[in-house]
Amino acid sequence: MTIKTESAALTYPKMRGVVAILIAFMKQRRMGLNDFIQKLATNSYACKHPEVQSILNLNQPQEPELMNTNPSPPPSPSQQINLGPSSNPHAKPSDFNFLKVIGKGSFGKVLLARHHSDDQFYAVKVLQKKAILKKKEEKHIMSERNVLLKNVKHPFLVGLHYSFQTADKLYFVLDYINGGELFYHLQRERCFLEPRARFYAAEIASALGYLHSLNIVYRDLKPENILLDSQGHIVLTDFGLCKENIEPNGTTSTFCGTPEYLAPEVLHKQPYDRTVDWWCLGAVLYEMLYGLPPFYSRNTAEMYDNILNKPLQLKPNISNSARHLLEGLLQKDRTKRLGCKDDFIEIKNHVFFSPINWDDLNAKRLTPPFNPNVTGPNDLRHFDPEFTDEPVPSSIGCSPDSALITASIKEAAEAFLGFSYAPSMDSYL
Repeated sequence: MTIKTESAALTYPKMRGVVAILIAFMKQRRMGLNDFIQKLATNSYACKHPEVQSILNLNQPQEPELMNTNPSPPPSPSQQINLGPSSNPHAKPSDFNFLKVIGKGSFGKVLLARHHSDDQFYAVKVLQKKAILKKKEEKHIMSERNVLLKNVKHPFLVGLHYSFQTADKLYFVLDYINGGELFYHLQRERCFLEPRARFYAAEIASALGYLHSLNIVYRDLKPENILLDSQGHIVLTDFGLCKENIEPNGTTSTFCGTPEYLAPEVLHKQPYDRTVDWWCLGAVLYEMLYGLPPFYSRNTAEMYDNILNKPLQLKPNISNSARHLLEGLLQKDRTKRLGCKDDFIEIKNHVFFSPINWDDLNAKRLTPPFNPNVTGPNDLRHFDPEFTDEPVPSSIGCSPDSALITASIKEAAEAFLGFSYAPSMDSYL
């Protein structure tokens, strides 16, 4: 929010604005001081009046970082991490022109944005700190940032260019991928032929194997988190449920994931390991071949019972190698599941993937079975109109004045120390 200095004369419309916002405060005081300040800050009449500015401490000459000439100051030293000479501590929302909403989640939106200085297109994930803190999800968000930070070269994982924060929002500046979600294409075509499903499953497995090599378990593989790039290659995104520091024989026990794709050991609330990702790969492959997840029911309780107790049923319209792979991946006992001994190597060497040259796959030398045929960054044909028809919120591109950082907002800032990030120049070489 930029505060402009102009005449302090209190005209009738301005007075009406001040009175209205103060009445709203009296009615909604139980919402808390922070919510009141947020509301007050959005009322242009109120903010321009010197008395209101005095209340909000918007005009303190002894603190130059609070003046309107610098609406988005860099984080304090306690909020910075040592990123070397390529660090950009001055990144701010106003660097971008936010064009379209291209996705939505629990804590915010993903927007197509164009950077003013280089005219490059990015997918900017904008998350509300308040919503994250309310659900106590700050660890997951920081985990997502950490995982993105570690991926500097894998071809099938979305890349993070940098991240930054304002008083109330977190921003991930990500690769812009506009071939559409796998979920979107599956919805349109119902299911895929086996060669197409094999190609996608191989690229997904390669990405999961890479994460496992970094001792990261993904835990939330589903068609909504799998994108196609402009050429038709897989790009895995959304690392919010990743678990770091899981050694080859290590386990974790957090109950998380998406109902249709939960492994039996997760439902049993037992410790589980990286083989949980191979179960999910099996579920996604099954869905690509048959059109629905393997144990699907519209009744969630029944679906959970199916996952735990119902034998895997495979219709005869797939090859024997596909059948064998699905039986191995969707093995309810994780100690017998394909991948439990040698992880990705077992998947890679399965007969189903014998047509795949893995070196060519990882070098993107294999021609994808489907070309999204996008004409350029502005081609949004593969995004759901539910997102793209939504107006871009005006607050997305605003840098809130630091004077609006009340005690509660400072608490939010402290929960995300070290979030801001810029890579070294050789990270993407």
